[in-house]
Amino acid sequence: MSPVLEQRPASHAVRSGPVPPRHRTRALALPEARRALAASVLFLIALPLDLLGAPAWAWAPLYAAVYVTGGWEPGREGLKALKDKTLDVDLLMVVAALGAAAVGQVLDGALLIVIFATSGALEAVATARTADSVRGLLDLAPATATRLLPGGEEVVSADLLGVGDTVLVRPGERIGADGRVIDGTSDVEQATITGESLPVVKQPGDEVFAGTVNGTGALRVRVERDPSDSVIARIVRMVEEASETKAPTQLFIEKIEQRYSIGMVVATLAVFTIPLALGDELRSALLRAMTFMIVASPCAVVLSTMPPLLSAIANAGRHGVLAKSAVVMERLSQVDAVALDKTGTLTEGAPRVTDIRPVPGSGLSENTLLALAAAAEHPSEHPLARAIVEAARECGLTLADATGFTSTPGAGVSATVDGHAVQVGSPTRRTTGAEADPLVRELQEQGRTAVLVLRDGTPVGVLGVFDRLRPDAKATVTALTALTGRTPVLLTGDNERAARHLAAEVGITDVRAGLLPQDKVAAVQEWQSEGLRVMVVGDGVNDAPALAAAHTGIAMGKAGSDLALETADAVVVRDELATIPVVVDLSRRARGLVVQNLVIAGTFITVLVAWDLIGTLPLPLGVAGHEGSTVVVGLNGLRLLRERAWRNPLVGHTT
Repeated sequence: MSPVLEQRPASHAVRSGPVPPRHRTRALALPEARRALAASVLFLIALPLDLLGAPAWAWAPLYAAVYVTGGWEPGREGLKALKDKTLDVDLLMVVAALGAAAVGQVLDGALLIVIFATSGALEAVATARTADSVRGLLDLAPATATRLLPGGEEVVSADLLGVGDTVLVRPGERIGADGRVIDGTSDVEQATITGESLPVVKQPGDEVFAGTVNGTGALRVRVERDPSDSVIARIVRMVEEASETKAPTQLFIEKIEQRYSIGMVVATLAVFTIPLALGDELRSALLRAMTFMIVASPCAVVLSTMPPLLSAIANAGRHGVLAKSAVVMERLSQVDAVALDKTGTLTEGAPRVTDIRPVPGSGLSENTLLALAAAAEHPSEHPLARAIVEAARECGLTLADATGFTSTPGAGVSATVDGHAVQVGSPTRRTTGAEADPLVRELQEQGRTAVLVLRDGTPVGVLGVFDRLRPDAKATVTALTALTGRTPVLLTGDNERAARHLAAEVGITDVRAGLLPQDKVAAVQEWQSEGLRVMVVGDGVNDAPALAAAHTGIAMGKAGSDLALETADAVVVRDELATIPVVVDLSRRARGLVVQNLVIAGTFITVLVAWDLIGTLPLPLGVAGHEGSTVVVGLNGLRLLRERAWRNPLVGHTT
């Protein structure tokens, strides 16, 4: 017998083991991170020695080590690119740093090296973590499954399942393949695929997905898709493809720096050779050319971009929003359309009791009805049961002991409470009665999940359970509408009735419900094909492909899946939805400061270059002017570090 297969009698159940921990790449395992750390540490050691007037032999070797550790690899890669007739930005950074050192500005050159090395390390870490999370997603599907055979059952690798096989899914197990239920009834937790906050009742004929978790019933499932084509496998492929095809991450300044730098190199050569050809002395021509190179170098232009964006990143981080790079902060400023997930994003992600409706004439108060239902549900582990028990505890109610507890998948629970037979569960599987039926319909029309309570076979009340809106959801939608000029769209895998009711509460009119992950990606790609820059906000595995495909993806941090957190460009750590429009507004002001800095740097460069070409600009004065422009743009960019820079875009004050 194949070692992969193990023949077992039907009486011996083999359950899927716990999901193995996902391997996570350590930051210092990446060479980019090690080089950036080394360069930063050396710079921080050398800086105080230099500023305190220590002898050059104490700090010069440390600065030299900064140049080597942080600049060697970018310089080497830049020279390789130069062979392909491409002037790499990193090579120009190294040349500019060396040029600064050549005229005595060693500190400035070292600082430039550290900034670029750190930026490269952050990008490398983000890329590695995303790759980790995509690999880890496959752990959601169980490694093995119980395949049914005419003579019994066998435990096989889930990868070996084929279309037409029948598998047995026991209570608590993860479903091993996409398929359809042919026997049994159970509640299945499928939030990883559809984002639905509550388990879904699965009966014969219903579709189920690999990686979703079975509830208390046993299911027999006929496999309808090859494991390599399951929804989970397609999510992996979509995330990888979207990440690869996403527009190249490039800062605004990098788009013009290539041409600028080429022009500067050509102009420097011209400033040196033309006067020399016209009879100027070698020393004079060389000095003029060196001065030109210094005053025209892109140092101030490069530093025009990073300080505002890094300041915005730092300010956002203090308020619980982590942007993964300067590129992300810039991309946030370009957003002109927003798509929001429902469960865990606009809502809290956990069901709560919102309505307590005793049947008229039952003689029960709201508290008595809630206590009766909670007592019966107390032994259950179903999410609805936990919500009901938690509501009773919040009201300070004392729960009576329940005996004879039984649970029926898809129907509810039964127990004896204070001598009464109590049943709590779905009204679709029980007789509601003329008194309770209007209450059930009213709650369902409002998008609530209705839970019927019966005592001694008579309906005595209905509870409404709903995944509550976040308190700041409506204000967030309003602010995003004001910022982008269009109302956000709701993308959800939940049912349409619940989605539309919730959307109406926050002011969203465009609702796309019942979506699988690939449907969300298709919607995002449709909008982006129309020229829109779409920001997607979500929290689950099912949102990850859309987060990757979007112009910018933001994940909710507290309940967010690993894949969503790593795929997203930014993470709302504290789950404060209202911070999203604030960080978008902050990014737009950061971009405005970048433009201001470019104007300042350009003005300085123009004046100094004209002075050098028309008159005679002393080298020390040229260096002072160049460094002065660098300081000015740097300080201007740091303005966004101030606390008052974090403000609500609607009311203009700090939040």
